[in-house]
Amino acid sequence: MKKKLNAVDIFSGAGGMSIGASMAGIHVDVAVEYDNHAAATFKTNHPKSEIITDDIRKVTLDKKYKNPFILFGGPPCQGFSTSNTKTRNSNNSNNSLFWEYIRQVDELSPDWFVFENVEGIKSFDNGTVINRLEEEFKKLGYKTNWKVLTASDYGVPQNRNRFFMVGNKLDIDFIFPEKKAKIVTVKEAIDDLPILNNGDSFDQLDYKQTSVSSYAKLMRGKVKKASQNYVSKNKEYVIERYKHIKPGQNWKAIPEELMKNYTDTKNCHSGIYKRLDPNSPSVVIANYRKNMLIHPFEDRGLSVREAARIQSFPDNFIFRGNLSFQQQQIGNAVPPLLAKAIFKQIIKLTPNGKNKKWGKLFKV
Repeated sequence: MKKKLNAVDIFSGAGGMSIGASMAGIHVDVAVEYDNHAAATFKTNHPKSEIITDDIRKVTLDKKYKNPFILFGGPPCQGFSTSNTKTRNSNNSNNSLFWEYIRQVDELSPDWFVFENVEGIKSFDNGTVINRLEEEFKKLGYKTNWKVLTASDYGVPQNRNRFFMVGNKLDIDFIFPEKKAKIVTVKEAIDDLPILNNGDSFDQLDYKQTSVSSYAKLMRGKVKKASQNYVSKNKEYVIERYKHIKPGQNWKAIPEELMKNYTDTKNCHSGIYKRLDPNSPSVVIANYRKNMLIHPFEDRGLSVREAARIQSFPDNFIFRGNLSFQQQQIGNAVPPLLAKAIFKQIIKLTPNGKNKKWGKLFKV
């Protein structure tokens, strides 16, 4: 009996990994997400998938979702993140949620799972978290492999590192996908998007009449206009600071007299007031509103669509909630093209009928 390529997405957020799964030919049957706004975004873009909006600790999925081809997701990462020293500690309540991930794997028994998280998890508590995860999955019959991948190596115009642990109960030695040869730059990613000003908010605008990169063509698909051209409204003194920063520079390029009302420059990291370099992949698009990431050519912050492009969300993907919620959803997401590369590799390595041990397993 053939088995379809179906999936369960837990801790789904807006659905970056699910978009990657869809690109790879995997259908997401059900997703679980606690945040109402992210869940609304997920449902908008995956109308044929069920979305359960609840605390994962209260969720036991129906038997109809048992034994999917793959289960994937990333528990909240605040306790492991190297970018937030205030929440990085072993007592952070979110750390316990990885046990819920293990519970779902145990109860649903997928053929494959993909566990995603921040890079900092691999060194947290001297690696004991990773060792424990490997031990628990081994008890459940899964062979695992893990690696930190950089999104720009897989067609995403962003230097974003993410931890992935991939496991399967098919006794397959998983090999992570090879890097792509071509790096996509910020200019290639967003240069065709509309010219905007500080605080602009346009639902739809025409694309710029300019040469379009292969990446931009991929993101556009059949979409005719750029949507969600929403830019945060910054105060004039902030815009004045922007004017002194050249591509690739950060807050250190701002004249001292313009930083007198800044709370504490001692706590500024290299990503604060960072103007994106058009000729390189972007820095991490995480708290891009809070960090004051600056458009490479214009004296303003990034629009929702520009940030989504840098994360590799296609232009037909629509975000729900107010502007700050949309920005948060984009920043928290796994880049879809990075997820796609992993899922395509999983499908490639899974027996498809040539292996007598497994027979004809899958129906694509």
